[in-house]
Amino acid sequence: MITITDQAARALLDLIAAKKSGEGLRLGVEKGGCAGLQYIMETGSAREGDTTVEHGGAKVFIDSASTAHLSGSVLDYEDGLSGAGFRIRNPHASRSCGCGTSFEPATAGA
Repeated sequence: MITITDQAARALLDLIAAKKSGEGLRLGVEKGGCAGLQYIMETGSAREGDTTVEHGGAKVFIDSASTAHLSGSVLDYEDGLSGAGFRIRNPHASRSCGCGTSFEPATAGA
């Protein structure tokens, strides 16, 4: 499904502890954004039909409608001059927007 880096796992555990809401990160894809599809991320808990991916105690929940768009992706956390946050490296994206929250699928109907 997806891979969670060590940095992302640590950042996610810190986020969940600070927010005191949910058990992990809900990750999904929906239409929108400047490149056609956009990533949705929020803290929460697993729902029926979700795929759960765990690494280092950090959990990511992916809804069934988003699994095809996210399969093979890497969830990372970066803290640099251009800002800090979760980043998704998606092999199904032919291009991404500058902010990194929107992407165009490599093939139509993907």
